[in-house]
Amino acid sequence: MNKSENQHFHKHVLENGTVVEHTHEHEHGHGHTHSHTHTKAVINRLSRAIGHLESIKKMVESGRDCSEVLVQLSAVKSAINNTGKVILQDHIEHCIVDAVEHGDKQALAELEKAIDQFIK
Repeated sequence: MNKSENQHFHKHVLENGTVVEHTHEHEHGHGHTHSHTHTKAVINRLSRAIGHLESIKKMVESGRDCSEVLVQLSAVKSAINNTGKVILQDHIEHCIVDAVEHGDKQALAELEKAIDQFIK
């Protein structure tokens, strides 16, 4: 991988021995991107949640029992929370490790703010 002046190369070894290598450019603020190990899983989880919400919408349109709708909404809420946990794990494994290595206090502050929003 070529490194430009503003680009940094990183290698992380995950607990299972997988080596994750990536580069990113440091810009003003925390504007970098990484390839995360769980992206496909997150996309799949979100697609399932979207499909589930569509089916709940149809339940409401067809006048299904409110308690059934609430049970299904609870399942979607749980799925979204679990997806958020996967995203958070990925973020910590990649972005936050990098932020700590580079003393990026803004990235840590943004994580704290995001966690506060997520757990409300």
